[in-house]
Amino acid sequence: MAKRRISLHPDAPLLHRDHSRPVTRRDFLRQGFISGTGMVVGGSLLGLFTNPRLAHALSLDLDNPGGNGLAQQIQCQLSGLGGSKIPFICFDLAGGANIAGSNVLVGRNTPLDTLSTAGYSKLGLPGDMIPGVPETNPTATSNGDHTDTTLGLPFHSDSAFLKGILEKINVVATAPNINGAVIPARSENDTGNNPHNPMYGIAKAGINSNGQPEGATGSVVTLIGSRNSDSGGNSMAPAMMIDPEIRPTKVDRASDVTGMVETGNLTAVLNDEDDVTAVMESMVRLSNNKLDRIDTRLANDVDIKNLVRCGYLKAADIAEKFANVSIDPAEDGNIIDGVDPNESRPGIFTQAEYDGDSEFRKTAAVMKMVIDGYAGAGTIAIGGYDYHTGDRETGERRDLRAGRCMGACLEYAARRGKPLMLYVFSDGSVASNGTIDNSVDGRGKGVWTGDNSSTAASFFLVYNPNGPVTPIRQQIGYFRSDGSVETASSPAANNVNLLVETVILNYMALNGDIGLFPGIFTGFGNNPSPAFLDSLTAFGPLV
Repeated sequence: MAKRRISLHPDAPLLHRDHSRPVTRRDFLRQGFISGTGMVVGGSLLGLFTNPRLAHALSLDLDNPGGNGLAQQIQCQLSGLGGSKIPFICFDLAGGANIAGSNVLVGRNTPLDTLSTAGYSKLGLPGDMIPGVPETNPTATSNGDHTDTTLGLPFHSDSAFLKGILEKINVVATAPNINGAVIPARSENDTGNNPHNPMYGIAKAGINSNGQPEGATGSVVTLIGSRNSDSGGNSMAPAMMIDPEIRPTKVDRASDVTGMVETGNLTAVLNDEDDVTAVMESMVRLSNNKLDRIDTRLANDVDIKNLVRCGYLKAADIAEKFANVSIDPAEDGNIIDGVDPNESRPGIFTQAEYDGDSEFRKTAAVMKMVIDGYAGAGTIAIGGYDYHTGDRETGERRDLRAGRCMGACLEYAARRGKPLMLYVFSDGSVASNGTIDNSVDGRGKGVWTGDNSSTAASFFLVYNPNGPVTPIRQQIGYFRSDGSVETASSPAANNVNLLVETVILNYMALNGDIGLFPGIFTGFGNNPSPAFLDSLTAFGPLV
């Protein structure tokens, strides 16, 4: 008699006989012993005008962008109003999740250019569930042949990612304005040494008024992240893109977000936000005068004093913008159901979901920061995706929860009327040997039996509040018919650094900045032709 298998909760740790015991934080994250957290990188689309207080400014003697305020004299960069770039959120699924085939469809030329039956079996799909085969009980959104194009980009109709996304978005109002692309790209399994994280590049994906690289910028911070690492997530950032000046600050809960705009007890003493700002400005002037009378007797005396002055200026700037202003996701009726009696629509998360799952709380914090304009791009790292446990149900449950988090971001963007680029990646992938899991959550699909870097892929979805998104192409590179990445199909297919540059290229194309790419990034050579860049681009500029 077969031994009854114990079903694993989505937060249960994964123990593999062929894996060494976890010893680093990265190991603990990918095997689900600890939960992941979120990261953001600054700025987006004038979202700061959601509160009239945010349109005010410090006194001109302290900050005069067109003149000679203290901030300009000491070259102290205050937060400003953020940039005009599309908000960007990426999901870092730590451990090597399945993306291609059983979730997002991949093919030999397009997602619907089918692979062999053996190839789909390797990607976890038995012969009676491959694209093109009629379904016995199709879902409401399925095309009836194990494909689903509700989100524009073709998914398998039984994709757990898709199910989770559709649970959280308004299928009638939001889904028609979503589309996406898949990027077949091999990456190593279970390692943080894959330089997957594109955040530093997104922050430089454009040109500012001074002619310097500047992409997504924000009103509060530049980068915050799930871990105290150079990338802020599980996977590394490409070494050539790292900028120590914007190294991420760790954030993993709503209180960390609200803490970034904390004005101390001033708001309890002073009811008028203008009074709070006046007090903070006075502190700047007093400290500035005091510093003028101090001699540190150090060679870099001026630099040290200016760093102190800049710290006080930034504190005053934060107070000016956020005194008596809440950016707590737990108080947003669009996010949490029932917390705002004036909100007519149900919140994206129920109170029980929000209270009971740290991944939902983390997602809520990041998406509010990014989409509301306090930050421009963010990473949400989720652990436990090393799920080749000899069954299918474990991975399905975890994919479903990740899909719900993705759907929450897309739906919040829709409710706020903002565009969004949502990017999903994982370090490596998994494969099936064809054994079937007929459990309730396994649903007759192939069990994940081991790591397999050749089945890896990444994908991104784009939401446009102004109407449908028309793709140039929905697949960049391709798979062989046997279910593995053709490593010569694109520059990204066998080089994770170039995968990151491909994602950044597509972000710049959405912003209408593709012509600026060669002057900022050099992974494709010093002077790649427009035709070559176009061949790696899925969408033109959003309207």
